[in-house]
Amino acid sequence: MTDRSRPDGSGDTAASAPRTAWEIERLRPALGRAPERRERFSTISDMPIERLYGPWSLPDDTDDRIGFPGAPPFTRGIHPTGYRSRRWTMRMFAGFGAAEDTNARFHQLLSAGQTGLSIAYDMPTLYGYDTDDLEAEGEFGTCGVAVSSLADMEVLLAGLPLDRVSTSMTINSPAAPIWAMYIVAAEKAGVPRDRLEGTTQNDILKEFVAQKEFLFPPEPSMRLVTDTIEFGTREMPRWNTISISGYHIREAGSTAVQELAFTIADGMAYVEAALARGLRIDDFAPRLSFFFNSHSDFFEEIAKFRASRRIWHDLMTKRYGAENERSAWMRFHTQTAGVSLTPQQPLNNLTRVALQALAGVLGGTQSLHTDAYDEALAVPTAEAALLALRQQQIIAEESGVDATVDPLGGSWFVEALTDETERQVWRYLDEIDRRGGMVAAITEGYPQREIADAAYRYQREFDAGERRVVGVNAYVDASEEMHVPVLAVPPGSLERHLERLERTRRERDSAAVQAALAGLREAAASPGTSATNLMPHFIRCAEVYATLGEQCSVLRGVFGEYREPVAV
Repeated sequence: MTDRSRPDGSGDTAASAPRTAWEIERLRPALGRAPERRERFSTISDMPIERLYGPWSLPDDTDDRIGFPGAPPFTRGIHPTGYRSRRWTMRMFAGFGAAEDTNARFHQLLSAGQTGLSIAYDMPTLYGYDTDDLEAEGEFGTCGVAVSSLADMEVLLAGLPLDRVSTSMTINSPAAPIWAMYIVAAEKAGVPRDRLEGTTQNDILKEFVAQKEFLFPPEPSMRLVTDTIEFGTREMPRWNTISISGYHIREAGSTAVQELAFTIADGMAYVEAALARGLRIDDFAPRLSFFFNSHSDFFEEIAKFRASRRIWHDLMTKRYGAENERSAWMRFHTQTAGVSLTPQQPLNNLTRVALQALAGVLGGTQSLHTDAYDEALAVPTAEAALLALRQQQIIAEESGVDATVDPLGGSWFVEALTDETERQVWRYLDEIDRRGGMVAAITEGYPQREIADAAYRYQREFDAGERRVVGVNAYVDASEEMHVPVLAVPPGSLERHLERLERTRRERDSAAVQAALAGLREAAASPGTSATNLMPHFIRCAEVYATLGEQCSVLRGVFGEYREPVAV
């Protein structure tokens, strides 16, 4: 029998005879006339790519491992009909300036055909500061919208159909109090919490690994995440309380394999924390979601998405004993690779984004954000953001890729690359297990070192011209100059925001605020297994218009602030 598990398909068997004949009769003369451009071909992540793939590239159990759409192990997708019944959600990430500015952008995008909201918060909000804090100076609204209290959240969401549109929020360390403000604002607008649909990113472990927007040490940070999972499981059945994010891991320089391995390891840590809290796996796991990067290596990304579903299914069923099939679904949002965008020849980014978006669709994503071509320069202009949305709509309406489920399923190349991605991810997961789990691995700096090594390797290849980027180290036109208009925070936005913040503090019930903050402080200080779930306290703080900075100051006083150890 041919050893089909061997990637090179070698073996002196009758089955290999046609390939051997092709090599002798066709390949060798062709190589003699025109040698290949380089000795070794590989993906961006340095996985080797063979010259030719065929049946010899796949193991004997390939049919079982590929399966069918909507059936375990979900390699071909979690829904039997793919996009034939429902397309992916077009969820464009947006946020800048004051709440009024971003609210206007949301209304514009919805009127243009966007089917989901995605809120970007500015840096002070991401770090738990009010806009008038000295630590926030100069950062208002430049990379997202400023939200200092419920008053801002009410303006941000004004007139939006929260009962019909799901909302994703990119917020991590202060995710719980920001989510509480969203819940309260929606309820004041007449939408009960159990009808709200959306996702809170809320993935603190990837902050320690890659993005570095952490506030508190790992242990209390994990407590906050587990509080939200527990609260959402009990009170918000349509809400994804965490979006376990590989996107930022990839943006930090990881390989595709590292992105997937470390993201899944983070997910395992959250699952284990929720189980330790006493939750049943099938009560909370169906609402876990993921967030991946779609980079420029087209087939590698498709293989990564397909492998992700198979790995997560095996983990949830075999390790954690999930019985509800939905618990084993790897549901994910995809964003095209911001790190791949270049300020040089910026219109080239339109092609990069289109290919990356197509890879996400062919990989079976549930929702998608397409970066705007000007994002290497600034927050996108309204025109650039609309063009990015149109790229998705053209893929959906004109390409035909949604007509059949998993159109690349069964491709010898794609299946072999999917298998190799899976093998390499499992090697990382085994190593993380050996180190005591993801929290322990992060504490000792293991994933951080692996990502740094991968980023260094890629940079050396780029500097040597082995990895070519059009307009940067290939096809450079020194004489080319292109003026690209960039977005600026509108005049008066900061003043409006600060006036609202001052008015909120002046008009609110100060005694109620102090009582709510005292309750939050007491609950945060509750120890160990008797720790109180903090979400009801964040909701109470939101209701009385306690600011984000006030709440995070309480938590800093109880939990302390985290300082990353110096790498040696």
